Amino acid sequence: MANATKTIGSGITIRPEEAAHFGTLAADWWDPKGSSAMLHRLNPVRLGFVRAAIDVHWGGDPRGVRPLAGKRALDVGCGAGLLCEPLARLGAAVTGVDAAAENVAAAAAHAGGAGLIIDYRHGEIGTLGLSRFDLVCSMEVIEHVADKPAFVAALAACLAPGGLMILSTPNRTAASKMLLVEGAERLGMIPRGTHHWDDFVTPEELRDLLDAAGLTMGEPRGIAWSPAKGLHLSGDLALNYIVGATAG
Repeated sequence: MANATKTIGSGITIRPEEAAHFGTLAADWWDPKGSSAMLHRLNPVRLGFVRAAIDVHWGGDPRGVRPLAGKRALDVGCGAGLLCEPLARLGAAVTGVDAAAENVAAAAAHAGGAGLIIDYRHGEIGTLGLSRFDLVCSMEVIEHVADKPAFVAALAACLAPGGLMILSTPNRTAASKMLLVEGAERLGMIPRGTHHWDDFVTPEELRDLLDAAGLTMGEPRGIAWSPAKGLHLSGDLALNYIVGATAG
């Protein structure tokens, strides 16, 4: 859902039409009842996984309020900052990168209003002079890029030794095609044109991409939906999944 960037090297991953699509949503990105309403429902689920992964990876206290204190975090395809701001509140020095200038402007304005210092950048990862980060996140992004191996390699290049990467993406299944593309978009729950089912990535494909970039993928968790629970972490990977990866 957040959009793509170009990457280090010759592999161009940005799709201008994708950046334009998400840029048009920037004005009401932070409206929980607006065009990004589904992201507002999804974000707490993702954050639950992120927080647990942080505590396990660095052996932190699950009761601590700033588990990322002293650490640097990068969110690639950050949109208007729905993940960046919670990461900053968890103590990280946060950088957010997005392909749409409109999103970066909206993100910076919202962070300023919230009293948060977040370094937002617009453009290609490889040209921004970024160093390495303890935590690298990219949520609902890889399905929007043209050159997935190049994109994953660029993310890996931003990960510091001993760091943690967290990715989430829709799975390419019959269920995701029916519910995320043909269902949610046609019903107006997600803006039309957000998803292209053929670009969805299966967990097996993501594992291969991460392996090629020198990263080891952990056990993915599904993000499922039910009438009783709404969106929630699950063992069912059919719709969407989130996973951590580490170097080596």
